[in-house]
Amino acid sequence: MRVLGLISGTSHDGIDAALVDFSLSGSTLEATVVVESSISYSTDLRERIIASLPPGSTSASEICQLDILVGREFARAAQLLLGDDHAVDLVVSHGQTIYHWVEGVHARGSLQIGQPAVIAETLGAPVIADIRSRDIAAGGHGAPLVSILDELLLRDRPGRHGALNLGGIANITVVNDGQVTRAYDIGPANALIDAAVREHDLNPAGYDSQGAIARRGSVVKPLLATLLDDPYYALPAPKSTGKELFHPHYVAEALQASGVSPAPADLVATLTQLTIETVVAAVRAEDLASLIVSGGGCRNQTLMEGIATALPEVSIETTDAIGLPPDAKEAVAFALIGWLSWHGLPGAVPAATGARRGAILGSLTPGSRELVLPAPLELPPRAIRLTTARPA
Repeated sequence: MRVLGLISGTSHDGIDAALVDFSLSGSTLEATVVVESSISYSTDLRERIIASLPPGSTSASEICQLDILVGREFARAAQLLLGDDHAVDLVVSHGQTIYHWVEGVHARGSLQIGQPAVIAETLGAPVIADIRSRDIAAGGHGAPLVSILDELLLRDRPGRHGALNLGGIANITVVNDGQVTRAYDIGPANALIDAAVREHDLNPAGYDSQGAIARRGSVVKPLLATLLDDPYYALPAPKSTGKELFHPHYVAEALQASGVSPAPADLVATLTQLTIETVVAAVRAEDLASLIVSGGGCRNQTLMEGIATALPEVSIETTDAIGLPPDAKEAVAFALIGWLSWHGLPGAVPAATGARRGAILGSLTPGSRELVLPAPLELPPRAIRLTTARPA
């Protein structure tokens, strides 16, 4: 079964897409990444998305328009990836998060836009979307959902291991002797760094390429101390966060509270150090033997070197080591979740999200063909074997 996973993360820079061919062999799910790519948003659409996010205000009219426009962009990204050579049986669209509603340690709701009907009409394939809501309805945070993939990938490793994703937000999954024990959002990974780079026009791409800007700067200790004092870091897991908390004005407020006015490169260096220290604290608290890292933050050498230097006792590698491009991991994870939902299986790990039970995730929009669902599987796969298709 060929499943296309689509997601735009908290960096709001574009759409990650991965076509995965799944087949079940005994209790192992064979998964071949046929093709994967990242397609950038147009500048205008990205700016409209960012303007609609907290702490800014928006309108029902703007959200309605963005829902359709983002849906068209997701459909376009799918067409570009699939071309004429790749058939698809199911599309799983995470969409673009506009708001993640959290009160204290409880998630109340999460809104993703990118109208699935537009994708279904364009591609003719059924679409599973609104992935997080069912887990939240079951008392979970709807995050981190990638833990279902982490558990299958790390299940055969004895001991205590972690999977770290460095997207806009950093999240971690802890797998101990084959089972997820904990998972949660640590705090900002690239979100605040990217915001500072854009605000000061330090790189037209809108991010700190390979950590070069941070490397030129110096950490401003009073500002770092103010940032580290945020109550979020002391909350117990499971917990989730997003740009509802860690947005550009958050940095402005921290600057005012700390009474400093750093040079732009020093600001980026300090925000990078914030990510390093919060990630390192989380990994140390979990007493991990190894850490496998994914997400755009893998390309930030300053960030990765800072984490590795502070954790010499932990074996650290990126998902490249298991044949999975770090930038494609979330798209592959949502393709997996779609496969599970299609076969009547839960797509979230309760220990990861805090839900009362594992729920079948997503809402289904039929495509142009007759909709025929398979009989539900009695047991979920126990492991996943990932491979990447090689060009002929």
